[in-house]
Amino acid sequence: MLQTSRSTTTGVTMEQMLRRIQGEFTEMPGLPLTCRQAQRLWNLDALVCESLLAALVDVHFLVQTADGVFVQRTSSTTR
Repeated sequence: MLQTSRSTTTGVTMEQMLRRIQGEFTEMPGLPLTCRQAQRLWNLDALVCESLLAALVDVHFLVQTADGVFVQRTSSTTR
């Protein structure tokens, strides 16, 4: 389970980053990001970024495509 009270490398809590990431995907429907792109966009290290994206996949907010791209789950997206 993801510890949401821990800080990321930028001093922001994991919970705050989860909300920020959800907000970005919500504001830009169809936004496709690889983990590496997400790392650069939100200035996260690889482990933190992977954990955040995995947590959003676990709660069915995001899906990860076969080629490793993360997109917001919609009624038309499938695994």
